[in-house]
Amino acid sequence: MSCIKCENVSLLYPVYGASSRSLKRSLIAVATGGRISNQGSTVEVQALSNINFELKTGDRLGLVGHNGSGKSTLLRVLAGIYKPQFGRLVVNGRVTSILDVALGMDPDATGYENIYLRGLLTGLSSAEIDSITPDIEDFTELGNFLRMPIKTYSSGMLLRLAFGLSTAISPEILLIDEVIGTGDSSFMDKAHDRIQKFIDQSSILVLTSHNRKVIEQFCNIVIWLEHGNIKWTGSVTEFQNLEI
Repeated sequence: MSCIKCENVSLLYPVYGASSRSLKRSLIAVATGGRISNQGSTVEVQALSNINFELKTGDRLGLVGHNGSGKSTLLRVLAGIYKPQFGRLVVNGRVTSILDVALGMDPDATGYENIYLRGLLTGLSSAEIDSITPDIEDFTELGNFLRMPIKTYSSGMLLRLAFGLSTAISPEILLIDEVIGTGDSSFMDKAHDRIQKFIDQSSILVLTSHNRKVIEQFCNIVIWLEHGNIKWTGSVTEFQNLEI
């Protein structure tokens, strides 16, 4: 059975060689919203602090908060991209992440080669990669462009392939950062239909969004993050009456 358990999870970003005042001011200006402290010549950004929650099969968690509140950082911790320095994190279940959909793609490789490479990175066998390729072909509608290096693609074509790759494998635990913001209208319709099916297939969903309607549509639990801390948590019904 899928589950996620965070117990006092905390994450610090060390920034070395940040002794100059001008660099410190720049860091403060672009900081992720976490708290900044000085450790000699090192500046540390407290990106997450004492995060506690537990999710079980059927839970759909929405992460909300202003830019830099720690939402995307927490998703990356759950995905295993960042390792928390403090606390305990338990993730049981195959994790599928839609964070940076183009992550790991090789611009010099063809579309088909990138399908194969992404499949290998996610632990699929050659037979499994072959089985999902027709679905990616159908969704992207790239035709013979899949035989060309992706560095020749337009941004819209690259988005189609990257999104098709990221949503080709049925998830157990699904992590979604707000990634579907551009593209032509027909692609947007297909992408949202695909996301809906993807969410329906998942056991656990963790979703970040600035759009309240998205949170209210897909989630049953909401966590409000501020400066890397949990400011509020509750049901989506309670969230509907909350001002952020």
